[in-house]
Parts: sequence; structure tokens; C-alpha cells
Amino acid sequence: MLCTGLSEELFAMRLDSRSPLVVNTHELGRRPGSMLTLEFSVPAPADLKIELMGVPEGSPVPIDMRLEAVMEGVLATGSARTSLKGECARCLDPIEDSLEVTFQELYVYPESDAEPDEAGRLEGELIDLEPVLRDAVVLALPFQPVCEPDCQGLCLECGVRLSDSPGHAHEESVDPRWAALLAVKTDVSGPSAGDEQTRSAGHGASADEE
Repeated sequence: MLCTGLSEELFAMRLDSRSPLVVNTHELGRRPGSMLTLEFSVPAPADLKIELMGVPEGSPVPIDMRLEAVMEGVLATGSARTSLKGECARCLDPIEDSLEVTFQELYVYPESDAEPDEAGRLEGELIDLEPVLRDAVVLALPFQPVCEPDCQGLCLECGVRLSDSPGHAHEESVDPRWAALLAVKTDVSGPSAGDEQTRSAGHGASADEE
């Protein structure tokens, strides 16, 4: 029993109870069936994002959560709402949106034999919500967000936003591999300088004969 108590103290030292996403489950005790409902708001942790979209660091994240004591530990079930900022994957215009996610995690008691990838773990009487919140939010973020469903993107030649310029077009460009051939064709089809000189000389001779 002494070893168990020491183990719980060592686990508890790893979490700071003052951290916004660390929750104390002391009120539940180890009484299966007891329940605790919490409503609170936390500042968004850093790097809650993917390449084009994410939650601004420090922005408020309201959380509604229910804690239930079960035989194995504490079951946390809840929802979180976040604001989002990013850029359109097609035209790169800024985007602002919101997101609501749900989560559920079982936090087992320190002496449990459960593997780390099977469940979270209580550290003393504390649970850390950040990994659960991070997984729920990041997995729900759109991989290719768009400013509007029919966004046309950008012109590949000049970069203009096509949704702002209906009918935008450029003259058909010539494949550089054919440019030299077209130049030769033009030279062949057009009169050469020698031909012009020959015709001029012929006209002059005709005039002298007359």
C-alpha cells in the first residue's frame, strides 16, 4: 500500500494542477457511479493546427464535460468549441471559421495494467485533457479548406483570383518546344530577301527592254 501511495505521488508530480487543461477528480473519489459535471474555458494550446488551418494560440476554448467514476478509473466525456483561422487551399485568401468537437477518454488508475495506447492514466487524482483535446481538434480540421465551395482558385499565369475576374483569360501560349519549328515554317512560307531582289531585278530589266 505504501508503494502505491508513493507511486501516485510521483505521477502527480508530472502534472501541474494549475495548468488550464489539468482537471482534479478528487470529488469523485473511487466510488463507481459517482459523477461530476464541469463547464469551463481554457486558452488554446500552441500548435493546435495543420498546414492551412488551426486554432489561434490563446483563443478561448469553452469545454462542457462530464466525469464518471468507473471500476477501472475515470471516464471523461465532453465537447469543446474553438475558433479557426487559416487560408483557402485554392486562392490563399484568409479564412475564419468555428469548430465543435466531442471527445471521450478513459483515464485508468495508476496501478492499472492497461497499455499507454489503450487508455489515458490518472496521475494521482489529476487528468490531462490536452492530448485528448488536441487529437479531437486536429483530426477534425479540414485538410484543404476553401473560402467558398465554388472558389475558382488563382490564374496559373498571373495569379489573379479567378472568382473576382469572370472570363479572365490569356492568349494561348506556344509550347517552347514548337517555337523554333514555327519560326522555320514562317521563314519558308514568306518571301526571302533573295526572292525580292530577283523580282526587283527582273522588273528593272523589263523596263530597260521597253
